[in-house]
Amino acid sequence: MLKAKTTPIFWEALIIVFVIIGVMSASIIKFSAPPHIPILIIVILLIAYGLLKKVPFQQLQQGMVDGAQPGLAAVFIFFLIGILISSWLISGTIPTLIYYGFSIVSASFFFAIVFIITCIIGITIGSSLTTVATAGVAFISIASALDLSLALTAGAIVSGAFFGDKMSPLSDTTNLASSIVGIDLFEHIKNMAWTTVPAFILSIIAYAILSPKHTTVSLTNVETFQAALLETNLVHWYALLPLVLLVILSIKKVPALVTLAIGSIFGIALSFLHDPLSLTAILDILFNGYVPNTTNEAVNALLHRGGIASMFFTITLVLLALSMGGLLFTLGIIQSIFAKLEASLTTVRSVITGTAITGIGVNTLIGEQYLAILLTGEAFKEQYKKVGLAPKNLARAIEDSGTVVNPLVPWSVCGIFITDILGVSTINYFPFAFFCLLGPVLTVFFAWSGKTLSKI
Repeated sequence: MLKAKTTPIFWEALIIVFVIIGVMSASIIKFSAPPHIPILIIVILLIAYGLLKKVPFQQLQQGMVDGAQPGLAAVFIFFLIGILISSWLISGTIPTLIYYGFSIVSASFFFAIVFIITCIIGITIGSSLTTVATAGVAFISIASALDLSLALTAGAIVSGAFFGDKMSPLSDTTNLASSIVGIDLFEHIKNMAWTTVPAFILSIIAYAILSPKHTTVSLTNVETFQAALLETNLVHWYALLPLVLLVILSIKKVPALVTLAIGSIFGIALSFLHDPLSLTAILDILFNGYVPNTTNEAVNALLHRGGIASMFFTITLVLLALSMGGLLFTLGIIQSIFAKLEASLTTVRSVITGTAITGIGVNTLIGEQYLAILLTGEAFKEQYKKVGLAPKNLARAIEDSGTVVNPLVPWSVCGIFITDILGVSTINYFPFAFFCLLGPVLTVFFAWSGKTLSKI
């Protein structure tokens, strides 16, 4: 953890937090500004505040560098996801998923079906972002062709993907949460079921109710869309093999970077079976994305995506957000608020509620999922012991308020990525990401009811 170079009083730190939230909210929601701008403004304001507090500029600069450093691993993953999408387009994996998706997914209960399928894929591969970038892209395309709400579809995709991220033994966040508090991975997953299962059931019911009936949806374009996909010569049964390989590598616990790289290479190799491209063309597609050239504009819009260049918006924003987080720690703002919270946590209810608030707060301020889990877990270990709660309660609470909240924050790592990949803003899908919204609500509900809690 970054060391504070100054110690602001609690109310001073709280005012700064409110200013940050205000600048973010006003810029993004009211003025529709790209989140880069308000974050850069906040960074400048924090530097000015640090200089007023007599913190040397070199230390402030180092705080920004140290804050951004944990995001480098994510940056490389984003590069490879951009390449993976391009390779899965030329291999036909994504077009084939979309084509068969049209065949098996009906308008009735559409959102519930999307939620269930993304849950299955998410828990199988243990990666929310990979689920969004593959199955999520396919479902958004299907929803567009069926004239269904893209915001609702994105909400169902995000909910299903983060159900998998939360409950899969292959998930980084699930392993991280259990290791921080020192409990068995499968004990942690089993204990999370107390809040996860109700959230899952409530989400399915909500998506089923909101799904349209056949009679309310226009299906006239679906067959035309499928025919246009066939004309691309990208729809083949073997094109689904990269997805099978991705699942196998995930089960084998192959590191994400290696898995994405192997999946991309395999996708490129498969493309030679139906459309041999020159090395120059392949390298261009991997960087700039796939550019289809069909007579159907809808299909062109659908398949025009991927490439390293498509990740630049996400990567620059991630680095800016983490640099801002580094400044918040260097200036002691986060530590000051944590210290005040710890002093007021003396009951089971207050400790778990404080955990949820902290997880949401770190996600909102810093926008980084792993930091929300790490910082909250480290900050509350002793408080759980003091009130007689078993560590697995802490692990569950930080997942309910850390893992699933990140995609709901417009300037977070996950929120930025999802908006970029699906083309639906965080603000638009936020109200429909039911599973993610229910996480912190249920964890606080059980805290106040006293149910499902384990004592030491």
